[in-house]
Amino acid sequence: MAQTSQTRTGSVPTDVNAGTRAAAPTADATGEPVRPGTADPALVDLLGLLAFGELTAFERMATDARMAPALADKIALGRMAAAEFAHFEAIERELTRLGVDMEQAMAPFVPALTAFHNLTAPSDWLESLVKAYVGDSIAADFYREIAGRLEPGPQALVLSVLADAGHAAFAVDRVRAAIDSNPAVAGRLALWARRLVGEALTQAQRVAVDRDALTSLLAGVGDLEQIAAIFNRIMAAHGRRMSALGLSA
Repeated sequence: MAQTSQTRTGSVPTDVNAGTRAAAPTADATGEPVRPGTADPALVDLLGLLAFGELTAFERMATDARMAPALADKIALGRMAAAEFAHFEAIERELTRLGVDMEQAMAPFVPALTAFHNLTAPSDWLESLVKAYVGDSIAADFYREIAGRLEPGPQALVLSVLADAGHAAFAVDRVRAAIDSNPAVAGRLALWARRLVGEALTQAQRVAVDRDALTSLLAGVGDLEQIAAIFNRIMAAHGRRMSALGLSA
């Protein structure tokens, strides 16, 4: 996992909400000042979306640990939850450096992400593992595509935040073991994964409609063939993850 300390680009004020009230601008990675209100709206949107995503990932993993059947699983999920919160804090430092209020950056994305999680609440341990592995990974793939259009500094931060905290191997191991033990669960979990994909795409479209600045990053890709290629890559990666789980896509 990428160390979040590598993503620091400036000092953190004692008051993390002081970014919009700072008397003097902080310097960016090139030494140039970053004045409040001058940050790229598309970057602020992406960081706000990622921040709320990491916060909810932390909450969900901590909750999923309560459903874990073994003490070792509880410990592993607890460590992964801590890694997700460290990612959240890395984004917080960057938004503060940019002079952007953290809560204001996250606020536009709360309804869509909350709706997604409310509509896809897992009913058991295995569904929670599939949700984190399949649903979160599709979102991460999409964010990586957007990150490819950022400047090197912000791009490095986004990619480090999206780094797997160990949950992929953990989920694959537990789900495959459960299927080996009871092959009948495979059909139910495959249906669950398809539902997750459908809901994730619906909420992604909702965000795209509401946030022009964010979707402008993808709009700069070029023609429709290139955009189609992006989504083909995302769905191909989804198919490989389903195969790793032992499920049909």
